[in-house]
Amino acid sequence: MDMDAFSAVNGDRWARLYVLAYKRRLNGNEADELLRLYQATSSHLSLIRSVAPESGLSATLSATLAQARTRFTGARSNFMDDLARFFVVALPAAFYRIRWLTVWCGLAFCLVAAAYALWIATSPDALRALGSDATIRQYVEQDFIDYYSENPAASFAGAVWTNNAWIAAQAVALGITGFWVPMILFGNAQGLGVAAGVFAAVGKSDVFFSYILPHGLMELTAVFIACAAGLKIFWALVSPGPRTRARAVAAEGRSLITVALGLVLVLFVSGLVEAFVTPSILPVWAKISIGAAVLAVYWTYVLVWGRRAYRSGASGDLDSADAGYTELAA
Repeated sequence: MDMDAFSAVNGDRWARLYVLAYKRRLNGNEADELLRLYQATSSHLSLIRSVAPESGLSATLSATLAQARTRFTGARSNFMDDLARFFVVALPAAFYRIRWLTVWCGLAFCLVAAAYALWIATSPDALRALGSDATIRQYVEQDFIDYYSENPAASFAGAVWTNNAWIAAQAVALGITGFWVPMILFGNAQGLGVAAGVFAAVGKSDVFFSYILPHGLMELTAVFIACAAGLKIFWALVSPGPRTRARAVAAEGRSLITVALGLVLVLFVSGLVEAFVTPSILPVWAKISIGAAVLAVYWTYVLVWGRRAYRSGASGDLDSADAGYTELAA
């Protein structure tokens, strides 16, 4: 076979295949043309390899065909594309889906905490059961405040972050049990309510809230989000709808583990606030404003980006290619 003559006859088609293979967007006609040229060029490459398997032309056509193949078989996106999609589509959509359940978890938490705070603050017997007057005084005036500054800020932020992220991961992963989420909510609400009641009993509620609110606004919201995700998975088991229970739980689990991953970043931010802002010398109003701003950014992210992503059909679940088959098919 005369390679020069063969190249002269088919060179235009190879050049066109190269252009289409590397073109950013293709319309319908161009996609059809790409497939036809791919098939023809594959045949040409087989002929060329039968004559000159190691030629430069053979290598060039192989590279062009490989690029063309990715256009109609679906190449995997690169890491940066996946990362952008996670933060712009998957994560806000997953947060948005559980927004109301997050609010209900927060309301339940606040009711339990308020009940304990009222009980401790108004019951001398309950206050005495917590310790002597000297113990209570030391807790209010030293231990509670020193907790936020007794360790270097960086190491304290890391410890708070990892601890809270672990709690959030448990709430999501073990929410399917049905009892783990109420246990986490009740236990944390009890601890916060008792502490608030102790400070209220000695007339120092302002000190308590000046140390809790800066970081607690976002940190506690993150706990509510994790609990909401866990309850959502549990509800998929209880009421799967038209799906089988296994498929419903699998879908919700994949979607809401996205929440656990996102909360790692959310809790990192709240950990920084707790370590660097809460014990700082800033005015109380400034510290609380910083905490409120962090919370406002989160809810803006959820209600604006999340709403948009959710309405476009996103749920936080994996793509079909990554999720795998959900049912047997012939």
